[in-house]
Amino acid sequence: MTTLPQPIPSANKRLFATLVIVVLVWLAAYNLIQPLADWLSYSALGLSRESHLGESLAFFLYDVPKILLLLSGMVFAISIVRTFFSPERTRALLGGKREGVGNVFAALLGIVTPFCSCSAVPLFIGFVESGIPLGVTFSFLIAAPTINEVAIILLFGLFGWKVAGLYVASGLVVAIVAGFIIGRLKMERYVADFVWKIHRSGDVVEEKLTWPDRIERAWESVKEIVGKVWLYVVIGIAVGAGIHGYVPEDALASILGAQAWWSVPVAVLIGIPLYSNAAGIVPIVGTLIEKGASVDTSLAFMMSVIGLSLPEAVILKRVLKMPLLVTFFAVIAVAIMLTGYIFNWIL
Repeated sequence: MTTLPQPIPSANKRLFATLVIVVLVWLAAYNLIQPLADWLSYSALGLSRESHLGESLAFFLYDVPKILLLLSGMVFAISIVRTFFSPERTRALLGGKREGVGNVFAALLGIVTPFCSCSAVPLFIGFVESGIPLGVTFSFLIAAPTINEVAIILLFGLFGWKVAGLYVASGLVVAIVAGFIIGRLKMERYVADFVWKIHRSGDVVEEKLTWPDRIERAWESVKEIVGKVWLYVVIGIAVGAGIHGYVPEDALASILGAQAWWSVPVAVLIGIPLYSNAAGIVPIVGTLIEKGASVDTSLAFMMSVIGLSLPEAVILKRVLKMPLLVTFFAVIAVAIMLTGYIFNWIL
């Protein structure tokens, strides 16, 4: 006897129709940004296209709404994916993985899971307690904050998929290589003693989410993330617009150009003590690239700012003894420098 397919519930039909309408409105708004920015700058305000002010203002009026629209759309999509990953499921997926394969898998998983440096301590404890190798754990902890979805979206919006893809690829290389090296060094003895004594009191029951639940959570993520970073986006693009319109290309190229062999290590060393989120640093880095700075140096600087922050060191100091903490930062810094040189060679 043939079983007839079940009809789609009317609530799901309405949900699908609403999503289609939202996507169409989003696309229409995105395509109107460039002509509207040009009209405001050159027609409404009467600025010259050749003037520094006109060039800077048009850049600002175009990039701010474009980046915020891209950010909202991509955060929504990524947040839907993230509803399928809980800390418990992440630990289960990484459990039993050998070093090498485990490092690759952990770095890839770090891209799509919703954890940042503020989650470092509880995640580290949970992973170590679950028996996940130390090097595999570090690959995940490096990838999760370093390969930042906000940075991906901003780089794509400013320079397209090539630069965004280089950023993701270099972040994966750093996470995999650094995690593997730390694992090979066998530094488990430098993990705080209390971590090894923690035992889970029982299994955590995962939530069963419906599609409306997932969409609601994704929308909440959009409001939360965009609400937190929009001001940084505006400030960063404003700085970038000023550089775009007023700073000579030769000045930046001579400092951060590909011909300066010392640019990559200097950029990484400068970036380590700085602390900024991706929304603030990426628009500035993007403008530096456009004005003549080399991609490898700019990406190395950005990754060191995002992935090697002093607040993260303070947080990790609670679970790592000083030799392991120093090794962790040193290995990542060297890995970022090497990937900068590798991409300089590729490009």
